[in-house]
This record gives sequence, structure tokens and C-alpha cells, in this order.
Amino acid sequence: MALFLVQHGKSLSKEQDPEQGLSVEGFADARRIAEVASMYGVRPEAVKHSGKKRARQTAEIFAGALLGETSKTGAISGIGPLDDVTAVANTLKTSDNLMLVGHLPFMERLTGFLITGVVDRVVFKFQNGGIVCLDKDQGGLWWYIKWALMPKIG
Repeated sequence: MALFLVQHGKSLSKEQDPEQGLSVEGFADARRIAEVASMYGVRPEAVKHSGKKRARQTAEIFAGALLGETSKTGAISGIGPLDDVTAVANTLKTSDNLMLVGHLPFMERLTGFLITGVVDRVVFKFQNGGIVCLDKDQGGLWWYIKWALMPKIG
């Protein structure tokens, strides 16, 4: 079991779409990473996202590819770009096998906090549409980065 963190796919500018939905590239990157994750057998129990359009669209892509349905997606509060990561961190368990789809800087801050206990310590640079899988050691005390799938390398 694990915790899967996803930064939403690339979005349109506010001028192109006031709600900043996914761009063509954002849809393509999210689909590609979701398909690769599916081939590796990634199967979260649920895919939760912030209330923003680009996060919902990304969550639906991942849920469709990984679960074969989008009914296990839903918006949750507390994972917006500037929300308090400590509030969410204290509720997370690897046994939930949860995927969260959100934004920067929240995702990088949450990852840093879970691994180091320091909110502002960046331990991983996210990419739009990428997944970082976190797990806990056998004793269940410490989080670590288990693997990552990113749209771009280098």
C-alpha cells in the first residue's frame, strides 16, 4: 500500500480558460503517465483532488486508467496550492492506498514535510502530470520516496 501524489497536468492560461483546465499537452502527459502506471499495476483505492478544474480533469484521467472508472474520484478540501500541509499530513496512512491530485507548492511541501518533518524542505521536484509514490518503512515510522514517474527526464 502507498500514497500517490500527483501534480495536475499542464493547464491553459487564465486568458484561454478562466478556470485553467488542462491544455492539450496536459491531457497527453497525464494520459501517458497514467497508462504507464497502469501497466505497472498501480491501483489506488481512491483518487482525490482539489476543487480546481485542472486537478479534477487530471484525477479523472488517472482514475479511468488505473481503476477503469471515475466514480472513485472526488474533491477534498485542504490540498489547494497554499493550504497547510501539516493538517493533511496528520491524516495520511499508507493503508488507505490513496492518490491525491493537487498543485504546487502544496505537493512539494507535503512530500518534504512527510519525509523530513520540515514544511519548506524540498526533497523532490514535481512535474505536471507526474506521480510520486511514498511509502513508510517496515516499522511504519518514516516516509520515503518509493518511486516516481515523470513526463520528462533531464
